Amino acid sequence: MQYKSTRGKANNYTFEQAVLAGLSPDGGLFIPQSIPQAPADFLTKWASLTFQELALEVLSLYIDQTEIPRQDLKELVDRSYSTFRHKDVTPLHQVKDGLYILELFHGPTFAFKDVALQFVGNLFEYFLKRKNAGIENKADRHKITVVGATSGDTGSAAIYGLRNKQDLDVFILFPTGRVSPIQEAQMTTVLDANVHNVSVKGTFDDCQDIVKGLFANKDFMSKYNLGAVNSINWARILAQTVYYFHSYFSLLRSLNITPGWREAKKIHVTYSVPTGNFGDILAGYYAHQMGLPTAKLLVATNANDILYRFFCSGVCEKSVGEDGGVHETLSPAMDIVVSSNFERLLFYLARDAVVDAQVPESEKDVKAGEIVDSWMVDLKQKGRFDTGAQVLAEAKKIFDAGHVSDQETCDTIRSYSHPENSSQAPYVMDPHTAVGVKVAETIIPKIDSQNIVISLSTAHPAKFSDAVERALKDQEGVVFEEFFKTVMPKEFDGLMTAERRVTLIPRADETLVIEVIDKELSK
Repeated sequence: MQYKSTRGKANNYTFEQAVLAGLSPDGGLFIPQSIPQAPADFLTKWASLTFQELALEVLSLYIDQTEIPRQDLKELVDRSYSTFRHKDVTPLHQVKDGLYILELFHGPTFAFKDVALQFVGNLFEYFLKRKNAGIENKADRHKITVVGATSGDTGSAAIYGLRNKQDLDVFILFPTGRVSPIQEAQMTTVLDANVHNVSVKGTFDDCQDIVKGLFANKDFMSKYNLGAVNSINWARILAQTVYYFHSYFSLLRSLNITPGWREAKKIHVTYSVPTGNFGDILAGYYAHQMGLPTAKLLVATNANDILYRFFCSGVCEKSVGEDGGVHETLSPAMDIVVSSNFERLLFYLARDAVVDAQVPESEKDVKAGEIVDSWMVDLKQKGRFDTGAQVLAEAKKIFDAGHVSDQETCDTIRSYSHPENSSQAPYVMDPHTAVGVKVAETIIPKIDSQNIVISLSTAHPAKFSDAVERALKDQEGVVFEEFFKTVMPKEFDGLMTAERRVTLIPRADETLVIEVIDKELSK
């Protein structure tokens, strides 16, 4: 398996090269040369596998054994998921008839990003150890400087995945005052010498633009050997495809269905995914393309609804207003205007719906890359691009989308934490999860045993306690402090008062970030 760019000008990259580079030299994102198909008998062969065993099978389809021998990959997988608190890693929880919550928050930082970043951290370490084997002189050793932007969860998950790793430093940029207090504390209280937090006065999109600028700066990138942990890094998307397969098999087991094509086709599974940067739901798209039976993939957004508007019109257009059009919401991890992973989907849509069928197969990738490149240029220069009716029709074959207000988010949290139906057990969800559930309820006319929805829960509710408190504080009979004690993890005890280390930057300026990195790495 080799990797290519969404811009069509870079090809034949190995998995290691794609992971360590993060961003392609032509400005695009790495994708596999082709999407492999799961084995013909995977619905029976993989049905009883543990999460770790399933991860090994899925990842092996994308990682050649000549790069990472199967036994080494198994050890990487086992080590990555030994840090999770639940034996199933990503357990499936039924909240009512036909509606299941896929809990992705049982990792070290209580967020879905752990699923990918525990693995990515170990990958970086594996590649560095291999490169540095036998090199004792510190000055001669290969090093990686990881630079990432976060709207909250990527930062802490990256830090916990990379802390105290030899020959590696990590710099995380986050928008000042625009992540939850718990998220900020999880990042800034990690005092390992190789961890550096940078608080930027601006938005997540500002932070993301700075990171992209650093990767485009060839001299700077070469000087510090930059590595990426944002979802532009292909390894993150790959790791996330595993829990789509795992949730499907968990569902079949809960329904006492013997896996097989005939039985599986009777089950119409829709995945509802709260998303801002499009990485989480893109992993679902890859799983679907690999053969996972999927009815629909629902793109769930908040007031920052550029993705919702695209799936309604085929036009990708930035909002206008203060802070570049970013609306501050109760689900801040989705407060994003430009979804960087969306480019990967656009490549496939352009290739399938725009490139002329008469174009030779060998030239289709180049043509698709040119189309994607023109769209990205228009978005940057004009703030919009129109893909046309054919692309929209192609996208709607598997995707649908919805958007949710803060009030609807609160109402959803409230309705599930204190359900009117006495037979339904209470379930406390975070605001992002509530966005996914609400979109599912809006789009799917009847959720039941014949129209099953798996809604992804991306974070533990304690990470967004302010939003949960806002949703529950006026509810009759609920004393918030007592209610929340039942879900507050013991790992959060003392977190808010622990010592912190962070560098504040007064404005979104790439030059200022470079100065911080230069200073820290010269110590």
